Amino acid sequence: MSAKFEDGDVTHVEGRVDPVAEAETIETALMLADIESIEKRMQNIVRKVRGGDKDAVQQERLLKSALAMLEDGKPARLVEVEAEDQKAWRMLQLLTTKPVLYVCNVGEDDAASGNAQSAKVADMAAAQGNAHVVISAKIEEEISQLDPEEAEMFLSEMGLEEAGLDRLIRAGYDLLHLETYFTVGPKEARAWTIKTGTAAPQAAGVIHGDFEKGFIRAETIAYDDFVTLGGEAAAKDAGKMRAEGKNYVVKDGDVLHFLFNT
Repeated sequence: MSAKFEDGDVTHVEGRVDPVAEAETIETALMLADIESIEKRMQNIVRKVRGGDKDAVQQERLLKSALAMLEDGKPARLVEVEAEDQKAWRMLQLLTTKPVLYVCNVGEDDAASGNAQSAKVADMAAAQGNAHVVISAKIEEEISQLDPEEAEMFLSEMGLEEAGLDRLIRAGYDLLHLETYFTVGPKEARAWTIKTGTAAPQAAGVIHGDFEKGFIRAETIAYDDFVTLGGEAAAKDAGKMRAEGKNYVVKDGDVLHFLFNT
């Protein structure tokens, strides 16, 4: 969800600047959509439930739990789901089970520290267990037209360490428990997205299933070492390349080279 404050070009749901009220309005609309969806699904599986179909019985139980939460005025993400039900729960694809990231679009002067309105959003997000990030679309527009060095200088003048888009991406990855590892070759460098806590064989499988099946080991260089030392050869000469086995849990930013049997 996103909100922009104090701009006459922006139409507000409530006709006034109140990001919390606007977020609640959107959440209510999503909850109503989920209720309608659940009621239709429960009607469609009545016969299967009566026939004792295990999947249908499980689905009905989970739908009823979600419906009870929604009718209590709360999003379905607050339902406590047992481990054995997690897969079926995800398959329901209810709108209010999705994690929420609030994006506050503020003016240039407020980009570094936010403002009173974004502070309200921050408090709301914290109370809900959700995430928020503050950006200035105006600044993002301006730096998109600059070369990297000029953009860095401009951000520094604005009291910002990095672009809002970068912070937004990082917040999204954190919210979804994702991280990135890299493969680097003579012609290209590639970034691969994995779930936090993924072991090396499964990380290799993101590239190709054969990499996971025939996994032998991963040659690993930490991102900071790779960048600071100037590449794979220098990192290897400095003793910063490690050989890791099947139990190695990939870390965010790792530079990896996989060895596998075909």
